[in-house]
Amino acid sequence: RETRTICVRNAPLLQPDTRRYQLNMTKAELIDAVAKSADVSKADAERTVGAFFEIVTDAAKTGDKVAWPGFGSFSTSKSQARTGRNPQTGAPVNIAAATRMKFTASSTLKAALNNR
Repeated sequence: RETRTICVRNAPLLQPDTRRYQLNMTKAELIDAVAKSADVSKADAERTVGAFFEIVTDAAKTGDKVAWPGFGSFSTSKSQARTGRNPQTGAPVNIAAATRMKFTASSTLKAALNNR
């Protein structure tokens, strides 16, 4: 039997191993949480979070890796051009080469997520 993850706001939280709903944090909620945690204004928190993502984006464009010890690293990987199939018609479709963003969690983060 297949279990699907459904994104629903204000869904009842179930036990982690039987959880069927996934709660997503919005940008506004992230800014609020950062402002509250760092005891700064929401405007300062938004500028700081925005600057972080801008730096990660700029680094990705140049092919650099951004690592945060204890959290993980952001990097890019290149995918080659390939031929795929349209699932409805079965017709071949050319898929262009692309640069993809990749996040690799650190061993510390993995351990924290798995209660180790």
